[in-house]
Amino acid sequence: MSKKGYCADIEEATIANNDFRRVLYTGEHLQLVLMSLAPGEEIGEETHEDRDQFFRFEEGEGVVVIDGVENEVEDDFAVIVPAGACHNVKNTGEEPLQFYTLYGPPEHKDKVVHKTKEQAEADHDNDEWDGKTTE
Repeated sequence: MSKKGYCADIEEATIANNDFRRVLYTGEHLQLVLMSLAPGEEIGEETHEDRDQFFRFEEGEGVVVIDGVENEVEDDFAVIVPAGACHNVKNTGEEPLQFYTLYGPPEHKDKVVHKTKEQAEADHDNDEWDGKTTE
């Protein structure tokens, strides 16, 4: 059986997303996730010991902190957080911070949607990737 993969206008999808987290596609080694942070909101410090993470910012202003170093970000910025680095993403602007992230390997269960940060935190122990892919 052939696979379809994922192909869409990622900028359009990212800007249209209002959910804190929305998993779009999960492969065996890579996962695509849309994220949106309200003004003043942050992901919260976290460390992924066994996975790298890529961020691409489409709209808004923010800061990505990697092992204590603050990196200002805005539209069109990309950031890579290596496995084992403590990191956080903060919205420092007046508008939502719209971005997508790639995890390698996947981090969350396929197709997970968390409308809010509070929902994501409440579901934290139940949304770890279970090995199931989109296709």
